[in-house]
Amino acid sequence: MIKETPNPPGSETDTDPASPYESLDSKKFHEAAERALDHYLNPAALKEAKTPRKPSTMFMVAPDMDSESLLANACESMASASVMLSDFADLLEGPHRNKALGIAQVVMLGELAVNRALDNIDPKG
Repeated sequence: MIKETPNPPGSETDTDPASPYESLDSKKFHEAAERALDHYLNPAALKEAKTPRKPSTMFMVAPDMDSESLLANACESMASASVMLSDFADLLEGPHRNKALGIAQVVMLGELAVNRALDNIDPKG
């Protein structure tokens, strides 16, 4: 004898019975997979479907800033980051310290490059 069991609560889906998707989550998963495939296999279709991104103006550099001022500010920011990373590395030990010192070295190399670019700019007369 087969005992009839009722459907457990919450087993009903909110989708159309003719839909190939089991639930709304599977539909979202399918859409995400399609976007990922388009990104790698058909980037032209992705660009056509997208509207141009409008950058946020919350933290915007003034468009009329001269290159010398921008480079000087970048140099100061990188020097500060280098000092903070060195101080932070002093608090660490082992491989974590080596990673922090490696990041500090990359920042320092960037600072040197910005300094050289700043040296190459003719000062305003």
